[in-house]
Amino acid sequence: MTLPPGTPDLEVLDLLVSVAELGSLGAAARRHGISQPAAGMRISTLERRLRLRLLDRGHTGSALTDAGHTLIELSRPVLAAAATLADGIAALHHTARPSLHIAASKTIADHRIPHWLSALRKIRPELAVALEVANSQQVTTAVRERATELGFVEGPHPPPGLGSRVLVADDLVVVVAPTHPWATRRRAVTLAELADTPLLWREKGSGTRDTVWQALEMHGTPAPPAAELGSAAAILATARSAAAPAVVSRLIVAHELRARTLHEVSLDDSIVLTRKFRAIWHRRTPPNGPAQDLVELATRIEATRKRRAPQ
Repeated sequence: MTLPPGTPDLEVLDLLVSVAELGSLGAAARRHGISQPAAGMRISTLERRLRLRLLDRGHTGSALTDAGHTLIELSRPVLAAAATLADGIAALHHTARPSLHIAASKTIADHRIPHWLSALRKIRPELAVALEVANSQQVTTAVRERATELGFVEGPHPPPGLGSRVLVADDLVVVVAPTHPWATRRRAVTLAELADTPLLWREKGSGTRDTVWQALEMHGTPAPPAAELGSAAAILATARSAAAPAVVSRLIVAHELRARTLHEVSLDDSIVLTRKFRAIWHRRTPPNGPAQDLVELATRIEATRKRRAPQ
């Protein structure tokens, strides 16, 4: 069997259904993690392929035409069958070899994933886990493109168009070398001072960078970076040289603070540097089986760790 010429792809049909469910093209675009112009272009391409007008576009928004409503009703069983097919293929993979492919940001992979996988191994000793380590933006892309079953990211906001669960809040701290002037000052550093100071930044796409940038933008555009570095280890090594202050996770710098090779800077109470660790997944395939077990275990482990942490 071959598909007739002009058969629309499932993604654009799903987008059109979202327009009907949410009532606007903009809301549908946000659900799918794309811009409104991109959503409009995809539907326009579908209209040309089908030679039908599916949306009436006006200054106040877009409304489905009669043809659009009819196409949606025809599409629903097709999309349901596609979801059943995806579930069946996933079940075949699970039956053939118990495995789980996950992706995680660098901080989470280094400092939290080992604890979570250790707990998962106790209840699923036969499971083979493949872990990909990248920055939060890259992990989000992998989940959105279904290149991985489950992702773990850090940042101030959930990625648009994906399912997610907050696992724990992670505090960021400003650190400097013991010889840096901020190490001995008694007055707290203000938001304006922090924003106007060249800092050691992670690369673009990092959850740490996104969180810090959002906090500093309250004062204005942050100063150009003293350096942009691709790993926490490089950030800490450069900070130890007194080159510039750095903003890093307390998880990462805890050993350095205890050893006094780096000093935590006192910040004004108005500065909030907290990000969220999240599990993320494609909205059409929420965690199931081992993936669901891992999310539940991570949630419980982090809740226990938070209760036991010194206040």
